[in-house]
Amino acid sequence: MNIVIFGAGGRAGRQAVAEACRRGHQVTAVVRDPARHSDLTDVKLVAGDVTDELSVEHAAAGHDAAVSAAVDLSVPSHDFFTGSARALTVGLTKAGVRRLVVVGLASILPGASGAPLMDEPGYPNEYRAFYLGHAAGLAELVAGDLDWAYVAPAGDFDHEGTRTGRYRIAEHGDPASRISYADFAIALLDEIEAPRHHRATTGVQEA
Repeated sequence: MNIVIFGAGGRAGRQAVAEACRRGHQVTAVVRDPARHSDLTDVKLVAGDVTDELSVEHAAAGHDAAVSAAVDLSVPSHDFFTGSARALTVGLTKAGVRRLVVVGLASILPGASGAPLMDEPGYPNEYRAFYLGHAAGLAELVAGDLDWAYVAPAGDFDHEGTRTGRYRIAEHGDPASRISYADFAIALLDEIEAPRHHRATTGVQEA
């Protein structure tokens, strides 16, 4: 397949690129500044802005599916995630790309109580503005008509974890859960190759 990956220079994005290449797909890696990511090899490396629908359309033209692992901490979270969701919805549609897999956040997944994890007692909320930004971005995806999957670690990433080649779908968000970036990327690419979640959120954790 031809897969375009937005935010390919970040930790989740780089592992998505690596997993897609490992599976033999043709990858377009979209970053803000290609000069900073010359180590991304065996891919088509292009400059793009995930919050600009025309930029998204140009980058995605001719592709079968898209992954968004993009984040920009230099702007308010609400503005970035709503802007990128809108631009992806419009730009991908114009480019003829119907499938989008988004790297999500555990905090907005349902917890064991059914409420969003961020609203459960004892959940750390010092980054609540970031959580709410993700939630607003998800709402924009819901309002559009793309075939999207919002895939999040059930708890958090194991930043030092290595690839085991396995993962499992989580029944609900779990703050204690961890998964390596490499194993998380397997879940992302599985949703591209054999979609199981359509216009739905899901959490993944280590197997």
